Amino acid sequence: MIRRVLLLHGLFNPAWWLAPLAGGLRKVGLQAGVFGYPTLAGDPEQAIARLQARLRAAPVDAIVGHSLGGLIALEALRRMPAAGVARVVCLGSPLRGSAVAARLADRRWGAALLGRNAALLREGVPAWQGAAEVGVVAGRTPRGMGRLFAELDGEHDGTVAVAETRLPGIAVHCVVDATHTGLVVSAMARRQALHFLRE
Repeated sequence: MIRRVLLLHGLFNPAWWLAPLAGGLRKVGLQAGVFGYPTLAGDPEQAIARLQARLRAAPVDAIVGHSLGGLIALEALRRMPAAGVARVVCLGSPLRGSAVAARLADRRWGAALLGRNAALLREGVPAWQGAAEVGVVAGRTPRGMGRLFAELDGEHDGTVAVAETRLPGIAVHCVVDATHTGLVVSAMARRQALHFLRE
């Protein structure tokens, strides 16, 4: 039974950005908390270590991570298989690496925008072999700043291509009509995430 859920935000977003999603999960009876971490000045290794410490201090049943948050969550759980997290939902996370991040990282000002998260965003994470079941909700409304920096093949959410959200070892994947940032406030994305967490 999934009751305790921890939410992780993405790049450029503060923790309060997830307040509407957390509120929606609380309305259906889940205990939803938010894990904040610095995405510009911070190091992903520090975020991963802090998340692991948070999970040891206050265990949860599931994690929902938006974009970079999904990458941080999977890396933390890959290194900490006994965390006890049963399910993870990644909202628009570039699990196989981001073409937009790769293009930005090649430019001095773009690399500064990505900060120390550039490598993780550019390369993604290894094929999933962890204990937690992972589901992905990707967006396909092609509006967003990302398409100004890189050509995105196939369906995309304006920042991340749907193909970039597919990772070997993860069989549960769906696509909804939402932009990259809109995945956090999309009613359909929330319904799909809830269905996966519960069913």
